[in-house]
Amino acid sequence: MAAGALLTVCVLSATALRTGFGLHTVSAIYGETIDISCGHGQEKPDGLLFGKWKYEQPDGNAVFVATRSAVKNRTSFDDVPEYNGRLDLSENYTLSISNARITDEKRFVCMLITEENVFEVPSLVKVFILSFIHLWSFVQVGDCISKDSYPDTNITWYRNGHVLFPVDGESSKERNSTSGLHNIRSSLQYMSSKNDIDAQFSCAVAYYMPNGMAVMESDPVVFDIYYPTEKVTIHVQSPKKTIKEGDDITLKCIGNGNPPPQEFLFYLPGQEEGIRSSSAYHITDIKRNATGDYKCSLLNKVMIASTMVTVHYLDLSLTPSGDITKQIGDSLSVSCIPSASKNVSVTWMKPRIKLSKKTNTDGKSKTIFYEVDGFPKPEVQCVSLGNGVYLNKTEETTLSNGRYAAKIIISPEENVTIICSAENKLGKESHSLNISASK
Repeated sequence: MAAGALLTVCVLSATALRTGFGLHTVSAIYGETIDISCGHGQEKPDGLLFGKWKYEQPDGNAVFVATRSAVKNRTSFDDVPEYNGRLDLSENYTLSISNARITDEKRFVCMLITEENVFEVPSLVKVFILSFIHLWSFVQVGDCISKDSYPDTNITWYRNGHVLFPVDGESSKERNSTSGLHNIRSSLQYMSSKNDIDAQFSCAVAYYMPNGMAVMESDPVVFDIYYPTEKVTIHVQSPKKTIKEGDDITLKCIGNGNPPPQEFLFYLPGQEEGIRSSSAYHITDIKRNATGDYKCSLLNKVMIASTMVTVHYLDLSLTPSGDITKQIGDSLSVSCIPSASKNVSVTWMKPRIKLSKKTNTDGKSKTIFYEVDGFPKPEVQCVSLGNGVYLNKTEETTLSNGRYAAKIIISPEENVTIICSAENKLGKESHSLNISASK
């Protein structure tokens, strides 16, 4: 007689949290830091005087633990024995509680006080003790149990569909003296690594049936592979590749651990004390004196990463400046002094126009060429004296930076004088050319 095998798999897993409606819940891992934000991303009220944190006891009484003055930018902590030395209160009124305990499961309330009102923001703290695989730790993945089988069965463990061999762990076999059926248990112990992230573990039981061997497989299980941060990197996020004075930038700090760290210390150039912030630190309207070495680290001030930020700028000083009156023949000395974040070259330019002409092969029409130099780009107009007619020109072509050219074709019936004027906001210059009538 042969009987089927009943397969049961018992594995380690982390409990998922489902929060209730209307109350912000903060999930924390036992032994780690609890971060409770005040306002959950909302802007602080105008006219803020100070913020206070309290928690509620089961009897409804409140216990105050921390206060921060918005005016004096000063923090004080109340004498509460269970929280002495465990609290920190940031500039944005986030309360941090180190070394999370089960007794920290309370309803905490942030109070923001203005001259006219008191705003309360409650949060519920839940603390979890997770079972998980630590990197490089030798742990028991789970038990694979075959109940009430006959004849004997074999249990095989798999990782991503591949047999784990040899299997490290323990196996046990029990036989029911009354029924004669077997209970088989196999416990898998496994040395985890980063390569096991998202890996699927499963087991299968092979047993005998009248028509031969049969196999029953368990559902696959994926474990969270937790490992500490081994490296911190910092990046600069900017809308443009080159940062110029007045731009907004974001410093992004990343740790390669799992779970990744959520808060860091950011160090501005020349400052030894770090600024506690999330993984992103924003700088608006950056100034030229902000050029320097920016750093970030974990909250324990280890694994420091750095990056160089250069804020580019360009100033020009013209001496003398403004409107200047000189007599014809007088000399004028002008200085242009640049102040910039890197080496620059100075080019002097005057609005200038040059005319030339040629007779076309038909003997009747003539082509007038003009070249104009200037910055900003000058506007050019050409007019025929006598009749005062503005002449149409071809589309301008760029010869070089600040130098342009075009041509005009005319068929004069009598001798005429052509005047072309080039003008931009810095000045105006004209040049004339006499054209004889076609013969």
